[in-house]
Amino acid sequence: MAERGASGGGSGGDSLDKSITLPPDEIFRNLENAKRFAIDIGGSLTKLAYYSTVQHKVAKVRSFDHPGKDVEQEHEPPYEVSVQEEITARLHFIKFENTYMEACLDFIRDHLVNTETKVIQATGGGAYKFKDLIEEKLRLKVDKEDVMTCLIKGCNFVLKNIPHEAFMYQKDSDPEFRFQTNHPNIFPYLLVNIGSGVSIVKVETEDRFEWIGGSSIGGGTFWGLGALLTKTKKFDELLQLASRGRHANVDMLVQDIYGGAHQTLGLSGNLIASSFGKSATADREFSKEDMAKSLLHMISNDIGQLACLYAKLHGLDRVYFGGFFIRGHPVTMRTITYSINFFSKGEVQALFLRHEGYLGAIGAFLKGAEQDNPNQYSWGENYAASSGLMSTSPELCPTQRARSGTFDLLEMDRLERPLVNLPLLLDPSSYVPDTVDLTDDALARQYWLTCFEEALDGVVKRAVASQPESIDAAERAEKFRQKYWSKLQTLRHQPFAYGTLTVRSLLDTREHCLNEFNFPDPYSKVKQKENGLALKCFQSVTRSLDSLGWEERQLALVKGLLAGNVFDWGAKAVSDVLESDPQFGFEEAKRKLQERPWLVDSYTKWLQRLKGPPHKCALIFADNSGIDVILGVFPFVRELLCRGTEAFTRDLGIHERLS
Repeated sequence: MAERGASGGGSGGDSLDKSITLPPDEIFRNLENAKRFAIDIGGSLTKLAYYSTVQHKVAKVRSFDHPGKDVEQEHEPPYEVSVQEEITARLHFIKFENTYMEACLDFIRDHLVNTETKVIQATGGGAYKFKDLIEEKLRLKVDKEDVMTCLIKGCNFVLKNIPHEAFMYQKDSDPEFRFQTNHPNIFPYLLVNIGSGVSIVKVETEDRFEWIGGSSIGGGTFWGLGALLTKTKKFDELLQLASRGRHANVDMLVQDIYGGAHQTLGLSGNLIASSFGKSATADREFSKEDMAKSLLHMISNDIGQLACLYAKLHGLDRVYFGGFFIRGHPVTMRTITYSINFFSKGEVQALFLRHEGYLGAIGAFLKGAEQDNPNQYSWGENYAASSGLMSTSPELCPTQRARSGTFDLLEMDRLERPLVNLPLLLDPSSYVPDTVDLTDDALARQYWLTCFEEALDGVVKRAVASQPESIDAAERAEKFRQKYWSKLQTLRHQPFAYGTLTVRSLLDTREHCLNEFNFPDPYSKVKQKENGLALKCFQSVTRSLDSLGWEERQLALVKGLLAGNVFDWGAKAVSDVLESDPQFGFEEAKRKLQERPWLVDSYTKWLQRLKGPPHKCALIFADNSGIDVILGVFPFVRELLCRGTEAFTRDLGIHERLS
């Protein structure tokens, strides 16, 4: 995708350049192809949403027909790889402080090209305040949308489309974020939106929800009372004060009354008995930090208890919290979580959202795009362009905050086909496709991040080599290197940035960064060559297997599956083996396998099952090229087919039915 530069912008773009770290055209990307806008304006933050079309390269595979020819004697590749241009849809969401509103609107106005948009959907309290400014700057009519409807639509959208969107917060755990696997059915749930006050909404379906309660004691209360107590007028400064305070200096605890825990009632000594209770009797001044902390605890505890009571009343066990009061602030999330757990005895979950700040903007956009029915598609987060979840401790990773400036980005790409839960799974809600959680396992995380860092030079070389006729391939590959390296460093400091960190998400991030700079598949030619060499050996491998007795063949087939996993392109030894004698290398790998019992060894049970009737259907997830799949997986699938089993293979880019 070619990005338009900012050099042609007007004075608004220039002032924006001076205000932030990132270039404006890296924030408001692809504006020349923007089709539709929506905006959510809060008390201090603005969230802008727009839809654009993106042109990018895609590697396509076309099979050759070889009628009557012996594949082993062929010197030509087994299939053709071509690169084609495709146009896909992308959703952009940008969050920035209201102080940048005028400069951002100027930049957008100066870079819009032939947009079809005549109306901008707007929600939030600021939609009224900034209506005239938006209409004047963008020459678009402002169409105001209901705040709560937009929040619900936005919440439904992120829960359905973004894996690991919701998380539990556990301050004393490592890591403190515990992400939830997307549930096949997100309904019903409770949404607690904490803005100036608190709104509690029961959401039953995509379009059916009910306001069931609320409170006047919310974010505005914290802000207002905090300003009176500390003379601090800015909300974020109040949160910073609270993070440094000790509430026990101001609050009266159970132990202050009873000298320890209250055993009869089962109350621990460090529970708050009376918020600000010590201020009435102590003859001294209290620090701003301690008062801010006490106030934050008081309001968060009250909201948590209220949400818990409504959840229990309506028989709900999932409560999502959103609104400007949360802000990803650890003390707030910890206190709400503690309150929910305490009053529900662990029966209700307090859940927070990675993108809770965008819910209103997403919902407003969806309201304006109903004629295009965006909900009929699946959308995936583009890791290359999205900021990710910030650390709750700024000192842990100041580099990312400096890099992002005061802007936060989320981009989502429309997927080729809708995603659904695999109906064959026994319990889709508990299915986890990844074997290692790198967010949890620090040693495994360091190992894999180092692996990807060390492989980066090789990927860059492959990217350049995959486009020999492109004059700017080296320049684009270097930009890819810089972006992906930056992402890896972010993940070292903040492994939770995009949800649960896995090897799969590291590969997805690399693929997104490659696509960003128009390298659809740097390894396509390599895989083409590897497949051709492996195919030459396929018939001799199957002849060898067919010569074995039945039980001996079953063990050989399983060993072939395991041996195939040792082949990984990028290792020079593997490359040399493939050039000389692929079949010898494959047999050598089988000989080097560890003797049984293996680390996970169910072979005896598998063999007993094979002595029974054939399986009705087999779904096989496999690598997508070379010795692994052709000499390891295909013979195994062939055996199943011979037994009368219907078999499907699923890899990273192909979905084929084998019959």
